[in-house]
Amino acid sequence: MRDMLSRQAVNLKPSGIRKFFDIVSEMEDALSLGVGEPDFDTPWHIRDEGIYSLEKGRTFYTSNSGLKELREEICNYIKRKQGVTYDPLHEVLITVGGSEAIDIGLRAVINSGDEVLIPQPSFVSYEPCAIMAGGVPVIIELKAENEFRLTAQELEEAITEKTKILILPFPNNPTGAIMERKDLEEIAEVIRKHDILVMSDEIYAELTYKEKHVSIIEMEGMRERTILINGFSKAYAMTGWRLGYACGPREILEQMVKLHQFAIMCAPTTSQYAAVEALRNGDADVQEMRTAYNQRRRYLIHAFQEMGLECFEPFGAFYVFPCIKEFGMTSEEFAERFLAEEKVAVVPGTAFGDCGEGYLRISYAYSLDSLKLAIGKLADFVERLRAERH
Repeated sequence: MRDMLSRQAVNLKPSGIRKFFDIVSEMEDALSLGVGEPDFDTPWHIRDEGIYSLEKGRTFYTSNSGLKELREEICNYIKRKQGVTYDPLHEVLITVGGSEAIDIGLRAVINSGDEVLIPQPSFVSYEPCAIMAGGVPVIIELKAENEFRLTAQELEEAITEKTKILILPFPNNPTGAIMERKDLEEIAEVIRKHDILVMSDEIYAELTYKEKHVSIIEMEGMRERTILINGFSKAYAMTGWRLGYACGPREILEQMVKLHQFAIMCAPTTSQYAAVEALRNGDADVQEMRTAYNQRRRYLIHAFQEMGLECFEPFGAFYVFPCIKEFGMTSEEFAERFLAEEKVAVVPGTAFGDCGEGYLRISYAYSLDSLKLAIGKLADFVERLRAERH
């Protein structure tokens, strides 16, 4: 058969993260610091609610937008956290993870040729989702000297007549960078000036360590032009439950629901019942996990200082992004050699965009014992590399 495959699909680059996962899965006794997945079990009271929903035979489809009860709890949560009000009937959609929300959110607003501003390093799905929606990705390279925050000047310089939407990926994967209120106020001014949309991916909103998370929707005039993305995977250790959500203007959400109808129908019913319990009674669990992550974060920053490895201090998510430029090798070369010689997997910074060259992503969603073992191996490896260069 001629021309069997979609050129668009063929031209998409596979995830740079998967390559190392595949190697680790086949390597005996390998330690991985590459997975962005909490090492905590989903709290028991949340699991119980999921089990109870099955025992009660609640295995039917929900409405396309999701359980009304869950949408109401999401609105209560956002009102409590951000002081912003959404209509649970028309401005909230339950999705299969935050990833689906990103995909259909972009497809709902992009016309062919529209430019999508993507700050990088950032989550691997933004660029391919923009391409699959018919958009043109425009990369804004975030800089270490700015703590990998997006500045108003960088945004202004990237905007053209074709710009449709900015993706705002904070707290950030892979860098752990955050945006504070003053940063967002400056960004919001540029967005209003040029009349563009925002997709704010706040999946790590509960995992901030310097101060309470601030959302762009809190800024004047931004709720009306923002697709807010969040979910349950990171904060509640519910990755396998595959549940996220989007909030935004009714006009956009109506189109997202339509795309969701045809592609998905509805998010998993059992997961939705469990998520209601998470939002109602999960604050203490989130605090416990956040405290543990913060302990691990501080351990890693201190360990990097001890081994003389340059790394800015991250204040969000559960990743650090140390610089390895001193060793004169690419991120991928460093990661491959570290894996081969020390049996520890980390992710090359280039998996999150070309400007991630010279960096590694290390996840601290692992026990402190595992981190100490792996970082001890990294210290030995770094010492060996420095000896080789002298």
